[in-house]
Amino acid sequence: MSHSQQFLMAGVMGWPVMHSRSPLMHNHWLAQQGLAGSYVPLAIRPGTLEAALRALQPLGFSGCNLTIPHKQDAMAIVDEVDDVARKIGAISCVVVRPDGSLFGTNNDWLGFIGNVREAVPDWRADAGPVAVIGAGGGGRAICYALEREGAREIRLINRTTEKAQALAAALGGPITVLPWAERHAALEGVAMVVNVTSQGMVGMQALDLRLDALPRTALVADIIYTPLETKLLAEARLRGNRTVNGLGMLLHQGPPAWKLWFGVEPKVTAELRAEMERSITG
Repeated sequence: MSHSQQFLMAGVMGWPVMHSRSPLMHNHWLAQQGLAGSYVPLAIRPGTLEAALRALQPLGFSGCNLTIPHKQDAMAIVDEVDDVARKIGAISCVVVRPDGSLFGTNNDWLGFIGNVREAVPDWRADAGPVAVIGAGGGGRAICYALEREGAREIRLINRTTEKAQALAAALGGPITVLPWAERHAALEGVAMVVNVTSQGMVGMQALDLRLDALPRTALVADIIYTPLETKLLAEARLRGNRTVNGLGMLLHQGPPAWKLWFGVEPKVTAELRAEMERSITG
């Protein structure tokens, strides 16, 4: 059945999920491509994920995205997981295959790289040490992305050292785990620092990170996009550092998902970014 004869369906599963900007982005692309369809938020309670995922095929969905708290749980539910998701330890994208089986992958790392490259076209992961603050699911995806892009030194800092050590052991590569107490000094000489914690998000405490040791040539990135400029990014900008917020990470993980679901790869445009920013700033 061609796309012109089919109502396309996809969505995002999370709990909570109604705050997600993904529907705005994907429905923008459906209109842009002239396709009949809808991308919907799916509020799935913890413990009910398997039933929800198995319902995708009979309901006519091409697939879905996964967000907190379902990314890790889906690993044991889908029928096939690719090497990327296995390495990261989480699934961000589920594809319903023609036979009804479920395939899981992770596009978060592609979103991160696409975001940084859009903001800083000449960015190189091997330009110098990179400090990554946080060792949760986001930290895994970002460390994987940095390794794939050729980073030679990743300084991983997390409140719980054991969690950071587990991440480093799982990914291997040039990751050095540093204790939380050394986070300020760990910025000395880095080419980039990335906050992958939720600290700084609307309703959360700001990240406690002094930038005194950070070179002014360093790029400062945050995977948070609500607000568009966290306290970390504001402080970095005021001292002259280039900054990148997390909105582009959300935008750039979308096209790879579309290619898997619908065989089409839409573009991240200035118009879409402006629409997304307006929805965040109100």
